[in-house]
Amino acid sequence: MSKQELVVLGQDESGCCPTLLTAPLDEDQAVELAKVFKALGDPVRLRLLSMIASRAGGEICVCDLTPAFNLSQPTISHHLKLLRQAGLIDCERRGTWVYYWLLPETTDRLAGILTRPGQPTAVETSS
Repeated sequence: MSKQELVVLGQDESGCCPTLLTAPLDEDQAVELAKVFKALGDPVRLRLLSMIASRAGGEICVCDLTPAFNLSQPTISHHLKLLRQAGLIDCERRGTWVYYWLLPETTDRLAGILTRPGQPTAVETSS
């Protein structure tokens, strides 16, 4: 699995995606999904993801992220690297700075995997 790709669990050829509540995960699916949840299982990474996702314009410079934490720049970079490896964010270097943005397809897939069958998704309820 590449750093930027999240496998859609249980997807069949018709594109139907069973949720965790409709089909048991096999071992490989559980391992891959656990990597994403592990990346989300840290308060600093959750805050970073939220800051990136909620930024007007859809992207944020690392120089704007670091001051929000009482952590060193290398520690922030490590947390951002783990979010990238989980496929939750991506980045691009522009001169001295690195800019980050959310990969919404990954969070949308997670939301779909966690949705109970027959229940509206968060996107459907906010419309």
